[in-house]
Amino acid sequence: MFFVTPAYAEEAPAGTAETGAATGTDTHAAPAAGEVHTETGVPAEHHGGGVFPPFDSTTFASQLLWLAITFVVFFVLMQKVITPRIGGILEQRHNRISQDLDEAGRLKAEADADVAAYEAELAAARAKSNSIGTAARDAAKLKAEADRKAVEASLAEKLKAAEGRIADIKAKAFADVGSIAEETATAVVEQLIGTTATAEVAAAVADIKKGA
Repeated sequence: MFFVTPAYAEEAPAGTAETGAATGTDTHAAPAAGEVHTETGVPAEHHGGGVFPPFDSTTFASQLLWLAITFVVFFVLMQKVITPRIGGILEQRHNRISQDLDEAGRLKAEADADVAAYEAELAAARAKSNSIGTAARDAAKLKAEADRKAVEASLAEKLKAAEGRIADIKAKAFADVGSIAEETATAVVEQLIGTTATAEVAAAVADIKKGA
């Protein structure tokens, strides 16, 4: 079933419908060649003979004009808006990267300085500990030597005092031994001969002491 547009209905002669009704033919039959319309009712000649509109030579001038206008607008937009904005963004990023690099360099320098200070303090602490250890060892040696000398002096004094006491004891013992020997000899002589010989015994003991 075909649909007849209003344009075609207006252009169709009135007799056509009547003739069709009289003869019994279909009034919706296809029109003659050159008068065929599309279903939208637009004549075929309005499409430039079926040529794609951008390739229609009759519209080249307007197409070139609009192309030039579009290019100029796009060029101005690029030059005035897009390019400066992109350049600003790139500049900001470049500045930020430069600042980050400077900050990283500063932090690295501070870290290196801290490490150098730490190493210097560690070396100073080691040197100080070595010096303290050496001083303590030397002081201990000196104290030990002084203590040893003090002990030796004390022992020498005690030995000397002991020798003195021994000499006194020995002298006292010899003195007592003389009297004891004299008394013993007197008693023995008295038991042997029945008489006392005190003087002779004393003289003999004295001679023995001198010989000792």
